[in-house]
This record gives sequence, C-alpha cells and structure tokens, in this order.
Amino acid sequence: MTDLTQVKAEARKAAFARRKEAHANHRPGRAGELSSFLAGHRGVPVAGYMPIRTEIDPLPAMAEASAYGPVAVPVIEAEGKPLKFRAWEPDCPLIDGPFGAQIPATGEWITPQIVIVPLVAFDRRGGRLGYGGGFYDRTLELLRANGPVLAVGFAYAAQEADSLPLEPTDQPLDMIITEQGVLTF
Repeated sequence: MTDLTQVKAEARKAAFARRKEAHANHRPGRAGELSSFLAGHRGVPVAGYMPIRTEIDPLPAMAEASAYGPVAVPVIEAEGKPLKFRAWEPDCPLIDGPFGAQIPATGEWITPQIVIVPLVAFDRRGGRLGYGGGFYDRTLELLRANGPVLAVGFAYAAQEADSLPLEPTDQPLDMIITEQGVLTF
C-alpha cells in the first residue's frame, strides 16, 4: 500500500464518521438548497444518484427537477469504466445495482450537463474524496472532454475537510451544495 493510499484510507475513515453523525442528526428539508439550484437550470439534463448508506438524499430535488427535464442516475457497467446514466423518474421500476444502489430497470441513456456527485469528503477548493473506485473521476473526465458539464457535489456541511489527499486524476467539483448553502470555486 502506498503512502497516499494509506492517507486516503485514513481521510475516508474520519469523513465517514462525520457523515454518519450528520446523517443521524439531519433535519427535514436538507435537499432544499439543491432544489433551489436545480430550479435555475430547468430543462437541462441532470444526473443525480440513488443514496446509499449515510449519503445525503437528493431524491426530493431530483423528483422536482424531473417535472421540467430529463433526470438520470448512474449505472456501473464494470470496474474501471466510466459510469453511464439511465433515465429516472419518481416511482419508476428499480432493480438492485452494484454497491447497493438501485438503478432503473429500463430506460434511455442520457448524457447529463449537470452531475450531482455523492462524496465522502470535500474541501473548499473543489476537492472531492469518494469511495476509491474512481468511477466519478473517469466519468467527469470523459464528459468534460466532450463538452461542458457542471460537477456539483452534494453533501452534509459536516463532510468538509480542511484539505484532502488528492491525485492528478481526481476531477475537481465546480461547486458544493450542502443543507446549509452553496460553495462555488
């Protein structure tokens, strides 16, 4: 194990603890800031995510956005590959996908222009620490190579870290939205 791998593992452990505590103490309306942001981008293809474990829940904001334009969720096709995004609507039939996240049973593939990104930790420079599989890094790199895309981290404010152990392949976020507000870089 490299030093950076160990540092990232330790940073994830601390961040998971902060996220777990924030999730246990959350209040209703935590997707309100995300809803407000998406309201300014109606009709733009959006990719959200199906929350797992103690991730902050974007589903209320995604449901609202789906009334105005296409919304999709990520589908993992294989390890080491970028994500694909399948159309999602509230109450669409879902099946179990990898890592415990549900995915739509059927639907069109969508290329999003806004990607709502789950995370373990973030910093005020747009750095993001994920689960370690690199799925969002590969995906954002591919999407950005083909046109403009806005990467929006969605997290509890408690997930903020002073600094993160980042690598050149780690794709930066354009903004972070928490239950407390919006951070832009």
